[in-house]
Amino acid sequence: MSKLVQRVIKEAPVWGQQALVYSKPRLAKFVEYAKVELTPPKPTDIPAIAKGFANIARAAKSGSYRNMSMREAWLNTLVTIEVLCWFFVGECIGKGSIVAYKV
Repeated sequence: MSKLVQRVIKEAPVWGQQALVYSKPRLAKFVEYAKVELTPPKPTDIPAIAKGFANIARAAKSGSYRNMSMREAWLNTLVTIEVLCWFFVGECIGKGSIVAYKV
């Protein structure tokens, strides 16, 4: 065996341990956020969602969206892109293909 393969075999457990130590707190934080952010809305959340849609419609009619800061506009753009990406990823998962439906 080459020296590189021997070194990888010898150091793989150490690298695995380092990866575990590195990823454990990050995975715990992800799970903590996922429990809050990735849950479906509860029936008690529906009035707040309706109010949010009403605010969006009111801002579109009155033109008040022109007065928002660049930070708010950028954050709204990012949220819109995120929603679109989740939609398209969900479509690809649902149809089982990237290109077209399997008939």
